[in-house]
Amino acid sequence: MKIAVYAIRTSEKWECYLSLDMRVDTRWWCEVNRWTDEKTSALSLVLLSTRVPLGWAVVIKERFRSIQDMDQWGKSDWQKYLYQGLSSFLLHEPEGSRSQWSDLLKEIQMLDGSYVNYSIEDRNEAEDWGLLMQQAELLIQCMAGRALLAGEVEALLVEVAGDTGDWRPAAQLGVLLGRLRLEAGLAQPAPQGAAGWLRRRAMAPRCRRCGSEARSRTACAACGSAACAYCEACLAMGRSRACALLLHGAAGSAVRGTAGGSPTAALGRWGLSAAQSAAAGAALRFLAEPPAGGSAGAARFLIWAVTGAGKTEMIFPLLQSILDAGGCVLVAAPRRDVVLELAPRLSMAFPEQTVVTLYGGSPDRWKRGSITLATTHQLLRFKRAFDLVVIDEIDAFPYHNDPMLDYAAKGACKTGGKYIYLSATPPTPLQREAAAGRLPHAKVPARFHGHPLPVPQKLKILTVNRCLQEKKLSPLLVRSLSASLSRGAQVFLFVSRIKHIAPILELLRKTITNMPIEGTSSIDPERASKVMAFRNRELRLLVTTTILERGVTVPKSDVFILDADSELFDEAALIQMAGRAGRSKDDPAGRVVFAAPQWTQSQSSAVRQIKAMNRIAHKGGYLRSVQELSKE
Repeated sequence: MKIAVYAIRTSEKWECYLSLDMRVDTRWWCEVNRWTDEKTSALSLVLLSTRVPLGWAVVIKERFRSIQDMDQWGKSDWQKYLYQGLSSFLLHEPEGSRSQWSDLLKEIQMLDGSYVNYSIEDRNEAEDWGLLMQQAELLIQCMAGRALLAGEVEALLVEVAGDTGDWRPAAQLGVLLGRLRLEAGLAQPAPQGAAGWLRRRAMAPRCRRCGSEARSRTACAACGSAACAYCEACLAMGRSRACALLLHGAAGSAVRGTAGGSPTAALGRWGLSAAQSAAAGAALRFLAEPPAGGSAGAARFLIWAVTGAGKTEMIFPLLQSILDAGGCVLVAAPRRDVVLELAPRLSMAFPEQTVVTLYGGSPDRWKRGSITLATTHQLLRFKRAFDLVVIDEIDAFPYHNDPMLDYAAKGACKTGGKYIYLSATPPTPLQREAAAGRLPHAKVPARFHGHPLPVPQKLKILTVNRCLQEKKLSPLLVRSLSASLSRGAQVFLFVSRIKHIAPILELLRKTITNMPIEGTSSIDPERASKVMAFRNRELRLLVTTTILERGVTVPKSDVFILDADSELFDEAALIQMAGRAGRSKDDPAGRVVFAAPQWTQSQSSAVRQIKAMNRIAHKGGYLRSVQELSKE
């Protein structure tokens, strides 16, 4: 889009402003003069242009510096100043189209205070100031904590107020009031005179919404540029262009948690186990701490909980702590299915709160609640919105190793707010920070039922490829699978590649007869129905990939991992897959089998971490004694 750019001489200095509607600005400066008892005629306003591409205009404003000589500048001086501001952008334009931008220099108008009065009176105050103030207030409230493109602002207002009119005058008034911020979708590179290291870091525009570099350019009808840059990384959320309006709404200050962190209180109110309650208590004390002075970004706390420990229940007292202080909380999950599973649990735990659920195509898209549950991609539409941000499964796809989603999560938390990370297998950098004391954390080494984690067993067999070549399964594997099925267990059989599922299924059905067996993967359109059938014991053995390493709990399960030495199975993946076994209190000692021709570092590390958690649980008194178990 194109926008107006002007410079105005206030009582102190020259300042540069952008305007979506110059009528609002002229009325604003008239009102400012009345408030300050200054004469309107004292105003000097230079209208540089009414049609500068937004991305260019933002940079002109950012680089504007008041100098004393501007008081004596004539039109030619301002033309020279504007040309210098536009020159770096014109270099990206094809030579044949640069001439059209030279007309911008002819638009400069030097105005004084009489223009302001004339402008208002000439239009007979077409915009009623009181009504505009009301519209601006509504937009400010709707935009609080959000960062939206123009089309999204319109959709928001239609949803909230049924308004399909021109919202730009209200937005401009909100900007002048300092309660909205107007930016371009992309931040432009550093100027030519910047330090060399800064230029190297900013060779391409950077998306202000997702933080990614935007190297693609195209002709743009909205701004007239033949080389308007746009971001491909967040394209699915709407096109963020160099000339696209990105409107930010201001949010209030972050609140602190109300509780001091009594494990007993957490245990009593939420029915947590001793291990859960200890971790929740440590996190509550963290939430009650004041923000650390001079620290970069929001404070973080890691809850490192074994699979099946009940991470969701542990965050309930943390959410309540912030909600009791009048704050807003966000729980971000990696996938839509996890969000849909958590939504009813949060609504049941907090019946007096409004729970908003956000994912692609969600009907709650523009609703506001005290609890927001969202997939990580939806965080791109928020900015400094939440007092507490909980990131569930921080090591999982798509959040793990995605700088865009990390950028979105960091931007969603208010200044002075807090982060809680949840993970059974934290990324290595977080583990190192925790070990070095730089990341406060709490470990939950035991499951809610008080039994130790099943330790994986070794099973030395041929690779899957070799079995497929020989068209038969290893007798050791068949005997072990049959033993699990005979004891009544549901069997997860993990393979490293989707292409292995169908041929392995064929061999299994020939070898283990009269047993319902199926396979599924990320590309299977019937995955949901097959998983449900597996939960309901209509299927007894399910061949799958790491798509089911998380978020699926099936009572009385055994886990077999073929090609456990594959480079596709790192320590975290092995631990997560192993975590499908032993989750039920009725079958806490489910079997886990690492089947492979060789033993790798990843397998060793996975077993070592599982054993370490069992030792910590035993030392902490979180495992049930033999006497307790004998009473069951």
